[in-house]
Parts: sequence; structure tokens; C-alpha cells
Amino acid sequence: MSAIRLSATVLLSGISLWAQPKPPRPEFEVASIKPSPAQMPNQAALGLHIDGAQLRCNFMPLREYLAMAYGVKVNQIVGPEWMASERFDIAAKLPAGAPREQIREMLQTLLEDRFRLKTHRDSKEFPVYALLAGKGGLKLQPLPPDPEDANRSAFDMTATGGAGGVSVNYGHGASFALGNGKFDIKKLSLTEFAEVLTRFADRPVVDMTSAAGRFDFSVDLPPEDYRSILIRSAVNAGVTLPPDALRMLEGFSGESTFAALQTVGLKLESRKAPLPVLIVDSVAKLPTEN
Repeated sequence: MSAIRLSATVLLSGISLWAQPKPPRPEFEVASIKPSPAQMPNQAALGLHIDGAQLRCNFMPLREYLAMAYGVKVNQIVGPEWMASERFDIAAKLPAGAPREQIREMLQTLLEDRFRLKTHRDSKEFPVYALLAGKGGLKLQPLPPDPEDANRSAFDMTATGGAGGVSVNYGHGASFALGNGKFDIKKLSLTEFAEVLTRFADRPVVDMTSAAGRFDFSVDLPPEDYRSILIRSAVNAGVTLPPDALRMLEGFSGESTFAALQTVGLKLESRKAPLPVLIVDSVAKLPTEN
């Protein structure tokens, strides 16, 4: 009889264990999402940064928020086209003592709640550009280690762009600029540089150099390539351009246009590679009210 009671107790304990509610998902203490106000024509200033326990993002398309929240590149997101052009400002307060590592999950929770977002993940083979060491090897020397690099965060970035060029400040001396006919790189790893190049190409750029460290370098671009790269960056950012500008992209190939990378011992090579994708099953065009 005692054995029967013991078995029942074990069974009920197992049921109780499985019935335990899931721990709550990390979320911001308070958050507001609003459609971004219009900016000057042919000019955009966007950014995200943390000031103490405050997260502020401005003039960013929904697709960018999804990329940040789910850890994928913007062209690895499958969903409505308007997500690349509809822009929003987010202001949020982190709970006291919350680690920055939880911000991605907090952003996921916010987007899923406010945009009624439903997604699932998959893998898909993409045409990509592989970033490789060129013939003769890499012509770059890594910078000495800097303790400040440990303080950099994916959620501490500001960017501006327009007809004259694009600049991105990642904080702690790290930056990227496209202007005056050249790329100018400060304190970026080649993996980060590949992610930047993706914004100027017609397909993802994947770092396959295996080179460690961070680098400073500049790459001069031929005038016609420079114009094409600026136009492609505007298209990838969801900017509506006139037909004459779009026609300049006819025949645009990242592999040939970025041939100037050979000056620093890099090259792009067309390949196919499986990449994770985030598939948006449903999403509201406007968030629920704050």
C-alpha cells in the first residue's frame, strides 16, 4: 500500500513540475513607440544608444528593429516590403539592474506585443559575397588590443546619411564612413566591415577571412562605383528614388564594384551559403497605443 502511495506521490510531483509556468520574458519597465517625424529630403539621421538605463532609437525602419532584436541581417528577413520604409522612434527604460545582454529579448517582447508580431526561423541558401583575403594575402595590420573595445555595445550607434555620403559611429573610436569617394574604417573587425558592406551590396557579405582583431584602413573608389554604392545604400535603406537613379544600378555587381578592396588585400567572391532567416508571419503596420 505504501508503495502505491509513493508511486502516486511521484506521479503527482511530476505533473506539478511540468505544470510550472514559464519564467516571464525580459521586458522594458516602460516603453513608447511612435511613428518617426519627417526629416529633411535626401537626408537621414538615425541612431540608437543607451544613456544610463534609457534606450533611445530614432528614425529606424521596423526591419532594422527586427534585425537588432533577432540577431539577423536586414536582407535575411522575409516579410512585407513596407517594413523597410515605415520608421519609428522608441524610448524605453530598462529595469533596475537589468544586464545589457537582455536588451535583445526585451526588444523582441516589445515588438511582439506592440506590433502583434508573429515570426518563425528557418534556414535558406543565399547568393552571398564572401569577403576573402586577396591574392598575396591581407595587407592590413591589426590594431593593438584596446580595453575600451569591451565597452562597445550593439545598442550604442548613431548614423547619418544623404546624397553626400554615409557615416556610422559605433562609439569608443569605432566608425565607418562613405564620403569623398572612399570608405574610411576605424577600429572595426572584418566581420563588422562585412556587415557594413552588406548595406551597399545586392546580397549579404559574409566574412570568410578568419582574420582576428580590429583595423584602420581606407579604400578609394572610382567615381562611377561610388555613385552606384550610394544609390544601392539608399535602396537598401528603403529610400524611394527616381527612375533615373535606379537605372544607374543596371549591371551593378558588388564583386566588380568593390574591386578596389584589392588595395588592402581583400576581395569579394560570389558564392552560395546557408544563412538563418527570420520569416514574419504577421505584423501590424502601426503599433498599439502607448
